[in-house]
Amino acid sequence: MNDDAMDLRARNSQATREAIGQAALRLAIEQGPNGLALVRVHDIATAAGVSPRTYNNYFSSRAEAICAFQADQSRRAGQALRSRPADEPLGQAVIAAVIELYTNPEPDKAGLRMIMSTPELEGEALKAFSMAEGPLAEAIATRTGADPGRDLFPAVTAAAVVGTVRVAGRRWLEPGNTESFAATLRRALSCVFPVAPPEGPQDR
Repeated sequence: MNDDAMDLRARNSQATREAIGQAALRLAIEQGPNGLALVRVHDIATAAGVSPRTYNNYFSSRAEAICAFQADQSRRAGQALRSRPADEPLGQAVIAAVIELYTNPEPDKAGLRMIMSTPELEGEALKAFSMAEGPLAEAIATRTGADPGRDLFPAVTAAAVVGTVRVAGRRWLEPGNTESFAATLRRALSCVFPVAPPEGPQDR
């Protein structure tokens, strides 16, 4: 199999994964507060246009399917930081990378609210967000010249950033909060990196 065929297969696989995840979340939201318990695998597969067998090839639970988007974002955390300019200060680079990663597109409030308010989903989301720690720590180590096997800084900083994303999500969902998630996330990350870059148009 040549590289083009492999790339196409990977893109198709990712598209199927995303379709299943989106269908699972949409159906759960439509069912209301107890939506997770009411959505069946068959319903998710039908809504995504796949067979139940295909669904089971991608996900082992409904909670995993619903939180798939967050997991996929987290897996890209290291690459998001590596894509920043090499001469950009660490704090600015991390803030810019994380904001771009988690706010483009902006999270769906109804979906995030369901995830944060359903214990089973919140636990799965915690696992999904935690997937960012390893890749992000590696990217921080590379950027700072730290030895991840000896220095605590990369891992501790990555863990702080991942925790900050969750805190920002809860704050963004609070009643009366009308600012964008990018703005909330920037304010939260500025607690980890006190010197933040100027706010861009995406924060308004």
